Amino acid sequence: MKIDSGIPSSTPVTRVTETPGRQGTVARAPAGGSAGDSVEITSLSARLNELEGVLAGVPVVNGAQVQAIKDAISEGRFKVDSEVVADRLLSSVKELLLQRGPA
Repeated sequence: MKIDSGIPSSTPVTRVTETPGRQGTVARAPAGGSAGDSVEITSLSARLNELEGVLAGVPVVNGAQVQAIKDAISEGRFKVDSEVVADRLLSSVKELLLQRGPA
């Protein structure tokens, strides 16, 4: 089987303009396209882009909580509840099997 990467590409958009305050509008060109094609980004899309930037700066790990657990382990105060670990392990396996679907 040969995979052909020679798929024709569409006409590239040459200009993108952002119009704040307008919602739900997209300029559409005729089917043939032209050098004057444009795209208007709605204010909602701009806000989503802004929120993505904010979330990128939020750390994934809570450093204070990690340090508290490290301290508890080193001081011998950290207790593992084997029943909770087993229940959560079974839940994650069930979830993975449901996502996978029937074999």
